[in-house]
Amino acid sequence: MAEINTGGGGGKHDGGKVRSKKASTRVDMTPMVDLGFLLITFFILATTLSKPSSMTLNVPDKTKTEETEPIKASNVMTIFLGKDNKAHYIFGKAANEDPEVKTVGYGYEFRQALQENARKVGGEKFVVVIKPTKQSTYKNMVDVLDEMAITKLKRYALVDVLTPDEKKLLKDKVKLDA
Repeated sequence: MAEINTGGGGGKHDGGKVRSKKASTRVDMTPMVDLGFLLITFFILATTLSKPSSMTLNVPDKTKTEETEPIKASNVMTIFLGKDNKAHYIFGKAANEDPEVKTVGYGYEFRQALQENARKVGGEKFVVVIKPTKQSTYKNMVDVLDEMAITKLKRYALVDVLTPDEKKLLKDKVKLDA
C-alpha cells in the first residue's frame, strides 16, 4: 500500500514548553494509481488504430480479347523512374528515333508535364507508359500512380523491361546495371 507520511514531532521546543504530539497524516495512493491504470487502459482500447490504405489499380480482363487499333508513338509519353526522386520522360517519339529526354521532379513539375502532353494529344488518345528502373524506389512508383489518379488519366501501362534503345537513350541519366 502506497502512502505519504508526514511526521509530526513532539518533544521540547521553544524554551522547554511541551507541545502536544501531532498525529501523522496518511494518504493512501492505491485508488489513484488504480484509476490511472484504468484511464490508460480505456484510452488505449478506445482509440482507433490507423488502417492500412491501399490504392485501387484496374487491370484489363485476361479472358476478353478485343481488337484494338495500334497506339501511335505520337500519342505516348514514356516515363522512366530514376534515382534522387527524378523522372525522365520522352513524348511523341519512340526511343529509337532519338527523342529529347526531359527530366522532372515528382509533384508539381511532373503533373504539369502530364497535363501539358495530354492537352497536346487529347485526353482519350493519350497513353502513358511507366517504366521503373533499378534506381527508383517504391515511393516513386506510388507517387506516379497518385499523379495518374489526380490528373484523371485512365490509359497507362506499367512495364518493367527497358528495350535496348531505351537503355542506350538513358545511359547518361540512369545507372542501369546495379
